[in-house]
Amino acid sequence: MSEQAKPFNERREFMKAVGRGAVVAAAAGTAGGIVQATTEKSAGSETPKQKVQFGMLIDLRRCIGCQACTVACKAEADVPLGVARSWVESVESGTYPNVKRTFLPRQCQVCSQPECIKLCPTGATYKRPQDGIVVIDQGICIGCAYCIQACPYSARFLNPVTRFAEKCDLCIHRLYQGVVPACVNTCQGRARIVGDLSDPESEISKQIAANPVGQLRSEIGTMPNCYYIGLDMTDENTKKAGQYVRVTTNQPGRHKRG
Repeated sequence: MSEQAKPFNERREFMKAVGRGAVVAAAAGTAGGIVQATTEKSAGSETPKQKVQFGMLIDLRRCIGCQACTVACKAEADVPLGVARSWVESVESGTYPNVKRTFLPRQCQVCSQPECIKLCPTGATYKRPQDGIVVIDQGICIGCAYCIQACPYSARFLNPVTRFAEKCDLCIHRLYQGVVPACVNTCQGRARIVGDLSDPESEISKQIAANPVGQLRSEIGTMPNCYYIGLDMTDENTKKAGQYVRVTTNQPGRHKRG
């Protein structure tokens, strides 16, 4: 095994080990609530007692566009310059002099029907059955970029250093230690909640039930598990900011407006 492939295979084994944990601790939101689900081993297999579906809720009324989430994500995941797992779009709406600026945080939408999985030729991109998080096994990723082209949210990129595909994975390594993702932890406006959407008593479920919410490009059938409070998809600029962004092939990972 080459020295380059070794760390990614080690990561792959770590991810598998996480999935075998007897107790899954997930941060349910900024209030600090914890959702737990246990697994049982039966005849060499693991069957979840409780199905968990992690998701994210972002309150756009609280987002101030400070980009602290972007910086925290880059630091946590060691993301190189020129690419991002999480970022914030600046949206200007209206006609002078009646104009306003809002902000639209972007990242993987944690789809229940992800398009990226369909085009991955090696199976490196897959959805974890125990929690619904879409992840990338960099031990078998070949960097073909098919998943990047398939993602309707431009949430993926080729790492210019490793040449493997990357994206937000909700800081899965933190969730399974009972710690909120880096972006949630650093959000100054407390605009982000991550938790178990399948649990009606979780903070994220309560907030979704109590507020009108929207999803990016829900009409295409990806069934995103990322929800927004205050999302105005009737605004053309907001709609454009949340739509597909073409990825240039000569500069892997860099985004170009479509």
